[in-house]
Amino acid sequence: MRRLAIAAALAALSFSANAETIQERTVACFACHGEHGTSETENTPSLGGQQAPYALIQLFMFREKLRVFDPMNEMAKSMTDDDLRTFSDFIATLPKPAPPTEAGDPARMARGQALVQQNRCNTCHNTDFSGKDNVPRIANQREDYLAKTLAEYKDNSRHGYDATMADVMQTVTKEQIGDLAYYIAHVR
Repeated sequence: MRRLAIAAALAALSFSANAETIQERTVACFACHGEHGTSETENTPSLGGQQAPYALIQLFMFREKLRVFDPMNEMAKSMTDDDLRTFSDFIATLPKPAPPTEAGDPARMARGQALVQQNRCNTCHNTDFSGKDNVPRIANQREDYLAKTLAEYKDNSRHGYDATMADVMQTVTKEQIGDLAYYIAHVR
């Protein structure tokens, strides 16, 4: 399934390079990141509701291979600086992912909330986890993607443009990552 989505996105790349409108050019993005930027693909983030400065930095990092994920590196490699700005501005207009309808498991929510307070996640990401400037929106992001990303920051296999997340994650145990991701994905 994942390979099929990647193949579809790469196939759409040739179309998007010749397309004129941003809506036409983002067809390839939605192949993996979901319709309107809400992902239904395992370990793939939702783009909806992201801040333009954050999206710009991520696209730049993919283009320059400072962040390595082959499909994204391939998609971004031919983007000009103007393209990066156009795409990041467009991403910022996408609707944010909808909050879950259910409240979530109370015990896991309590453990996750305690971890958020202990690690001051709501300082950089805002109290509602909406993000700001170059800090991503994480509210209602896919739980599997959050857990994967937090684990990668913890083991230093994912590098941000600064070391803040790697530093924060050093005190979070592998067992706690699941509760933290669960809470952020289910917070309303």
